[in-house]
This record gives sequence, C-alpha cells and structure tokens, in this order.
Amino acid sequence: MAYPFQLGLQDASSPIMEELMNFHDHTLMIVFLISSLVLYIITLMLTTKLTHTSTMDAQEVETIWTILPAVILILIALPSLRILYMMDEINNPALTVKTMGHQWYWSYEYTDYEDLCFDSYMIPTTDLKPGELRLLEVDNRVVLPMELPIRMLISSEDVLHSWAVPSLGLKTDAIPGRLNQATISSNRPGLFYGQCSEICGSNHSFMPIVLEMVPLKIFEDWSLSMI
Repeated sequence: MAYPFQLGLQDASSPIMEELMNFHDHTLMIVFLISSLVLYIITLMLTTKLTHTSTMDAQEVETIWTILPAVILILIALPSLRILYMMDEINNPALTVKTMGHQWYWSYEYTDYEDLCFDSYMIPTTDLKPGELRLLEVDNRVVLPMELPIRMLISSEDVLHSWAVPSLGLKTDAIPGRLNQATISSNRPGLFYGQCSEICGSNHSFMPIVLEMVPLKIFEDWSLSMI
C-alpha cells in the first residue's frame, strides 16, 4: 500500500515485483553514474581555461564514446529481457481467474469452479466503515491462495481498461475482443490494492481492485461457502 509523499515503489509482495525493483535500482545506478560523469565533464569545461587541441580529432575518443554507450545499453537490455520473459511465462497454474472490465466495475469468474463468479464495485464514500480506504475498497474482494501460481485472464466488454496491482508487479491491459494473461504469485498474505490504469472514461479512477491473499485452507473454505 502506498503512503503519502512516497518517492519509491511499493514494497514487493511477489517474485516478479522483487525482480522489477532490482532492475529499477540497477538502471537507476547506471543513470546516476552517467549523469555524474557528464556533470563533472561540463563543470571542468566551464571552469578551466586549458584546451587540448587534439581532443576533438582523436580516434581513440570517438571509439570510446561509440562503444561505451552500446555496452551500457546491453547491460540494461539483458536483465530487462529476462524479466519480460519471466512475466510472460506461466507453468502449471494452480488456479485460473477470468477478469472482465466494465464501465465502471470489474467482474471475476473462477473458471475452475462451477458458478463461482461475482462483480466487484467500489464502495461509496458514505458507506465506508472505520478503517476502510476511500476510493479503494470494494464490496467483493478477489480471494486467492498465496504462494501458488495463478493465471489471470483479462479482457473487457466495452472500452479499454487496465488491471493493475503495483505491489504485485501487475499491469495488464483489458482490451475488447482480446484475451491477455498475467501471472499472480504472492509471497505473503494480506490485502493488495490497485486501480484501473487506463483512461477508460469519466469514472475510470473509480474502478478499484482488491486482492485478498490467504493460505490455501482458508481459500478452500471461502470457495466452498461461495458456491
């Protein structure tokens, strides 16, 4: 969950989000080093009167500033591609959930269970109970088992939506006529909040997502009570 004046990313709750945060720190350090070097060179050029007359014609300098950026891009691209393939890879999911975006609410269907489906609407501010979060609470939470790979199939019935849960590293577009998929795997139990991240209409910011990750035994009891 984000907090006021937060500058960094939300705490990682899934292996994918941990990899994304590591990649973010890796890339940020490279950008910081490049910026520091460029600032240092600019400062030297502005504060000294000495000029090396052959610098601009040196073949060695041109070789360095051609090869070095290519090496830096490779150092960024390789871990990026690795994470991209990790996010798309789904091996033997324990559960499949279909998510459909509507104006302006989400509907969920547990395809492994018969007649286990429901709509998830945002709770109006006037109906919130003490401790509940404004614009983020829903009437029906998505209950899922923790520490298991879960396949989420995402689509839309009207306009473009985007199903996003930042702390789990999830953001997948819901496109009418197309079925996208995402992998969910949580390291710990808890409530994880998200919102529609696509400008799908006047009320697109009122499509919250609440995932409740619980142990497998609790999930089984909940699914039996819902059928």
